[in-house]
Amino acid sequence: MKQAPIVNPVYRKRLFVHRVGIALSVAATAIGLLFLVWILATLFIKGFGALSLNLLTQSTPPPGSEGGGLLNAIVGSLMMVSLATVVSTPIGIFAGIYLAEYGEGNWFAQLTRFVTDIMLSAPSIVIGLFVYSLYVAHVRHFSGYAGSIALSMIAVPVVVRTTDNMLRLVPNSLLEAAFALGAPRWKVATLVRLRAVKAGVMTGVLLALARISGETAPLLFTALNNQFFSADMNAPLANLPIVIAQFALTPYDNWRTLAWGGALLVTLSVLALNILSRTLFSQKIPN
Repeated sequence: MKQAPIVNPVYRKRLFVHRVGIALSVAATAIGLLFLVWILATLFIKGFGALSLNLLTQSTPPPGSEGGGLLNAIVGSLMMVSLATVVSTPIGIFAGIYLAEYGEGNWFAQLTRFVTDIMLSAPSIVIGLFVYSLYVAHVRHFSGYAGSIALSMIAVPVVVRTTDNMLRLVPNSLLEAAFALGAPRWKVATLVRLRAVKAGVMTGVLLALARISGETAPLLFTALNNQFFSADMNAPLANLPIVIAQFALTPYDNWRTLAWGGALLVTLSVLALNILSRTLFSQKIPN
């Protein structure tokens, strides 16, 4: 007769713990995906019917009226997000280059990384209050410029950390080869090191853009809102996040429908930016 193999009790215990851990991980993932699909399905069911040409070509309607669209809010959001991206991108990239290239063992660089990490985790409403007290309270009116400043302060830390982390992935052998050819440090940093990870840096910029596209709290204290079409950045400016928040809480069916349509537009825009950042700009780090 064959004797049954003796199973080590320690092995059995570890196998049991492993299986429990895998089961809990799969269950947690399934629950998260379930709620995500639920949210997206609700958004598509209620928002898809609001998508029309009028939504993109007409301004927000007055209370109780029919029709209308979100043209003024879309244009206002595009203006503020575009200006914030133009401001935050060079600041974030150059700061990331400084941290990666010149920040080794530097107390100022360590302080900058610490502040950047705090800014990444800071509630956006705090940034809005900061810009309100620093800018809006002094000029005594809300404006698109103030909204862009608040959005820039949210985007800069994302670009800084992404650029810093990507530049640190460049192998030292590539840098040493450039130095051996007699290239100065600033050329190595910009033309060699940054070029090697340009796709990763662009991904960070797109992720920052996706982050600020749906921010609502900072704009409540800076840009506020405008029911009419306006391209004046020095005045209160309409924007999609605040219009969605206001229209969703009203008793008017038409406004609630527009709110669902605006929410779907923001979701699709952020989804497109995330897909773009992970596919079009995907690049391997050179060995």
